[in-house]
Amino acid sequence: MVAMSEGVDRVIQFLRSQGLRSTDARRKIVEVVFDTDDHFTVDDLIDRIRERGHRVSRASVYRTLALLCEGSFVESREFHSGQLMYERMDGAHHHDHLICDECAKIVEFENDEIEDLQEAEAKKHGFVLLRHSLRLYGVCSDCR
Repeated sequence: MVAMSEGVDRVIQFLRSQGLRSTDARRKIVEVVFDTDDHFTVDDLIDRIRERGHRVSRASVYRTLALLCEGSFVESREFHSGQLMYERMDGAHHHDHLICDECAKIVEFENDEIEDLQEAEAKKHGFVLLRHSLRLYGVCSDCR
């Protein structure tokens, strides 16, 4: 049997710490999530699972994604027209997003100056930042 990735192992440990079983369906869902580097919808995830020859219920996918969000392995974000998208966060560096209003393309970027400005602004107002999300909306070069 092929050894599971470190991230998948951490999810299994998290599930057990919550008193939950590591079912076959959960394991398949988690493996596909950890093999995904882009933003995805529930439908995208179900399609990717089926492409691997597995069947899981939509309800299992929603429940497992909720658990992954609870454990901070995945974050959910609404980028466009109310559609919830997910992104694997375990092991990922903090980044922000540029979103095209025309084609819904999402570009991730990192900028230390922006991070420093946000920290300074929070400090000026007596806040200690725990987390944040920056999304910039516009039109990408392909759509212009």
